[in-house]
Amino acid sequence: QVQLVESGGGSVQTGGSLRLSCVVFGYTYSAYYMGWFRQGSGKEREGVAAIDSDGRTTYADSVKGRFTISQDDAKNTLYLQMNSLKPEDTAMYYCAADLTQPIAPLVRLEYKYWGRGTQVTVSS
Repeated sequence: QVQLVESGGGSVQTGGSLRLSCVVFGYTYSAYYMGWFRQGSGKEREGVAAIDSDGRTTYADSVKGRFTISQDDAKNTLYLQMNSLKPEDTAMYYCAADLTQPIAPLVRLEYKYWGRGTQVTVSS
């Protein structure tokens, strides 16, 4: 059974930073394609960033230059470093994983496994 557990969310002011973590339990981390998604109140879940097994990354336009996705295979952990946070970044952030390389890395339907999320709140 694959399990994803996120942590690192919290409340910050505009311009602040947070680093989210996602630990993968139950399988060899390096075999996965990983992504971060977010869902604001009353909004659709949207892709934020993704990374493949070779370390190639994809970002949503709204976070390019501010967010960085990375992974530590030895720790079975995915990270999302978020800088220059804005109120519009407020959302529940989810970690996602799949064994098959996604055609569209920021589309939620590409991922089979999901964490329960960690809340990020940015105040103005």
